[in-house]
Amino acid sequence: MRVKFEEQLEKLNVMLIDMGALCEEAIGYAVKALEEDSREMCEKTMLTDETIEERQREIEAACLKLLLQQQPVASDLRLVSASIKMIGDMERIGDQACDIAEIAKTLKNDSDSFNREMISSMAEAVTDMVKKSVDSYIRKDIKLANDVIIKDDVVDNFFDSVRDELIKAVSVDSSCGEYFVDILMIAKYLERIGDHAVNISRWVIYSITGEHVGKEPIEEGTI
Repeated sequence: MRVKFEEQLEKLNVMLIDMGALCEEAIGYAVKALEEDSREMCEKTMLTDETIEERQREIEAACLKLLLQQQPVASDLRLVSASIKMIGDMERIGDQACDIAEIAKTLKNDSDSFNREMISSMAEAVTDMVKKSVDSYIRKDIKLANDVIIKDDVVDNFFDSVRDELIKAVSVDSSCGEYFVDILMIAKYLERIGDHAVNISRWVIYSITGEHVGKEPIEEGTI
């Protein structure tokens, strides 16, 4: 019985890893859609999000099957419940990548008053957070999960900087207000993706330690 349970857990791990990789792809496509003004990248973002939603349903079914057909011990129960929480955040990451791609479809760079390189740097930081949050799950690595939680401050600072620069840009070129609002929305979606990566990392730590992590990362020596 236990051998079969371990096999099902391993399949669950593979599905979670696959879903995490799809999230990274969706963000990458959305950012390319923005940077390259590419409708093809917009479509790829949408298609990837659809696949992410399919994976979510498959993983939910696999988790319920594990809970109903097996008799998980406490540590296994934590892992399965954390997995259900993590895929919820992954699904939202896919949705927010789509939101960015939707804006990119109609975004026109009508102003030189704002340098969009800051958005690219923010997207790079967020993508790194998502990758590390999934890697922390794969490796069962508390330190790596903590690194993601700490890096959220970096992404928040990026958002504050983008907002402040946009305020300055509006004062220079008020005719491009719609464009500036679109950029601000993209920055907000990126910030939210970072928040979901933090949530994933917190659930990784919970699955390993049984401890719920708040705004501050957990110290390994306290486990």
